[in-house]
Amino acid sequence: MRTPFKPLVAAVMVLGAVSVQAMDLMQAWQATQQHDPQAAVAQAARQAGATNRSQAASLWRPGVMLSASAGRMSGETEMSGAHFSAPRMGASDGVGFATSVDNGNMTRWALSARQPLFNPERKAQGRQLEIAADVAELAWQAAQQELMLQTAQRYFDVVLATNKLALLRAQQKAVDLALVEAKDRFALGDKPITDTHEASARAHGLQAQVLAAQDELALAQGALSDATGVANPVVQALPLQGDVLPANLPALAHWQAQATDKNPLLRMQAANVQVAQQDVAKYGAAAAPTLDLVAQATREQLSGSGSFGAASNSANQQMIGLQLNVPLYTGGYRSAKQEEALRLQDKASAELDRARQQINQQTRAAWLALQAGASRLMALSEARKASLARLDATRLGRQVGDRTTLDLLQAENDASAAELALLQARTDLLLGQLRLQALAGQLGEPELQLVNAQLRN
Repeated sequence: MRTPFKPLVAAVMVLGAVSVQAMDLMQAWQATQQHDPQAAVAQAARQAGATNRSQAASLWRPGVMLSASAGRMSGETEMSGAHFSAPRMGASDGVGFATSVDNGNMTRWALSARQPLFNPERKAQGRQLEIAADVAELAWQAAQQELMLQTAQRYFDVVLATNKLALLRAQQKAVDLALVEAKDRFALGDKPITDTHEASARAHGLQAQVLAAQDELALAQGALSDATGVANPVVQALPLQGDVLPANLPALAHWQAQATDKNPLLRMQAANVQVAQQDVAKYGAAAAPTLDLVAQATREQLSGSGSFGAASNSANQQMIGLQLNVPLYTGGYRSAKQEEALRLQDKASAELDRARQQINQQTRAAWLALQAGASRLMALSEARKASLARLDATRLGRQVGDRTTLDLLQAENDASAAELALLQARTDLLLGQLRLQALAGQLGEPELQLVNAQLRN
């Protein structure tokens, strides 16, 4: 009798046919960059951080200030003991002058310019702003790598959920046919009722699994759709054969060295140490004096009537020169701030050491996972071959009466599980490779493109 069961490979073949028009990983990444709010947040933060360089440069440019005021004002001036001389009036000593304006009109304006020449505190502030711009760029790189990993994870979640649903549906179809056959053969007296019960139990169990797999696929597609803006995304199927890792994976020492030098998060932490060092410099004794080139022009006028009749007072001043400021005593503020900055520098250095240790541990774990994953992949591949051979043998044994329907159903289930485990292992290796590259600060579109090529093998 012809068996109703068909090889599970047919499910993957169906997926391959569907994925002709499917979105590949690079397309998912490009859509994510355009649609995902996380990408927009990272880009806006990068652009905001870049302005710190302009702020740093502005600290050493001259500042120009114009101020003006007008209003009502009362004023009195008195002068005594003055020397007075005028043509045809001779000279007099001990002369006094007095003017008075009550509620008169007052106007005042001043134009001043200041060019810093020597200011260690401002120099430290400028360096901090430049470091902040570098940190913003590093934060963007870290965000890009994290978004790449999230996109790949979401993409492969859909891949696995799609494969799982296809395998379960293939199983369900085979079990449903087995159930019909078991009922027919029981009606003919060829098989016991237990075959019918076993097939019925497995059919209902698979029905529940299919419903759960449909929900799992819907959730995975929803997450990918939210990130890419593509409704109901269909992805490419991951082949069950072909190399996943490079032929020669660099040694652990290589990855650890790369992570120490290029990991964005580690470099951001190192930048925090530099910021703390500049804080220490800002409050040192050498940073206290400042020297500026200053220029100023002012005019003030008050006119009106007072105790001596109509009066008008005006004053014009122009000045250009150097201004030296040396704080002599600040109540202990600067020394306290410097002590605080020293302790914060110690804290930043300790955090850098801790971050370096954590990145080193994560790099080692990711590298070892890839090493073990390659061997695990080979074992699972052999397990899949063995499960498919067992399925063929069980199918043949059932035809000749050596195996029961339950044996065949179990073999079918084991073959599906072996195939899904192999797919999971392959995606784990691909994602693990991306994580290792991210830890080393090397994850970019070329690396993502290499992983995308695995979907086409």
